[in-house]
Amino acid sequence: MDGLPQHVSIREVGLRDGLQNEAPLPTEAKVRLLEALASTGVPRIELTAFVSPKAVPAMADADLMASAALALGDAGPEFSVLVASPGGARRAVDAGITAVEYVVSAADGHSRANVKATTAEALARTSEVADIVHGAGGRLEVIIATAWDCPFDGPTEPDRTVRVAAGALERGADALAVADTIGTATPGRVTALLRRIRAELTPTAASPLPLGAHFHNTRGAGLACAWAAVQEGVTWLDASVGGFGGCPFAPGASGNIATEELVYLLEDSGVATGIDLDSALAAAALAEEVVGKPGASNLLRAGDRKRGRTHASAGPDAAS
Repeated sequence: MDGLPQHVSIREVGLRDGLQNEAPLPTEAKVRLLEALASTGVPRIELTAFVSPKAVPAMADADLMASAALALGDAGPEFSVLVASPGGARRAVDAGITAVEYVVSAADGHSRANVKATTAEALARTSEVADIVHGAGGRLEVIIATAWDCPFDGPTEPDRTVRVAAGALERGADALAVADTIGTATPGRVTALLRRIRAELTPTAASPLPLGAHFHNTRGAGLACAWAAVQEGVTWLDASVGGFGGCPFAPGASGNIATEELVYLLEDSGVATGIDLDSALAAAALAEEVVGKPGASNLLRAGDRKRGRTHASAGPDAAS
């Protein structure tokens, strides 16, 4: 692709992906973090997941988080939630959230671990989920998990990911996102898969394929993969405050790319995000406070190059 997009829309997923692997936090602490994130200027926030509280105890307060978000009014970001079943979609729209993400794993191994169904079975449910969301006047995004690799099945054949993408669109998805669930992707593989999806789904210039991307930083290549996606024209990216995250059904998966680091990379490269970096760093520091442990954000420790160190993780006598 020639040149870079002028703007990239970041979805903050720290409240869901960032916390789903952690011990359950008090809702009050999550609401504090929600308010801090909303104040950064981020255009989209993934609030929570309407899934089984037995399977993911950290998301047991999904209804309360939806109420807290709606109480902030319409002037802030768009709030979305993740679901794994038609039942979750019903709970979401009943709670007043109509921007819904439905997960379909491209690999059977992860799909069985995540939703106790094969890829084909999970994909078939997209139609019912779409009917529920569209019936409430909402928008459905299908996130294709393990788009590059699966912790159980190994490398995912690109054909499988393309078939899931095509099947999701046929069944009513309004948008798609490809997810590097276990953080094994590299920039070359990202470029190849994105080009393959776009070529085979043949979007028109008047109606480009609504395609986003979600990267984990398990092997240190998350930001490089995000940059490769942006170079291919992807303008919807997920990121998690402080670099927190991981999938309870994907052994070895660690945190997402850090929101503040993605903002730093894009803004310093001339790609606007609409997010205030100082506010994003403050939110990352708060995330560490409420979770009770350091995140994975190098920027939070080092600081923006224009402003110096923002968050001291080492004492004044630490050696360089």
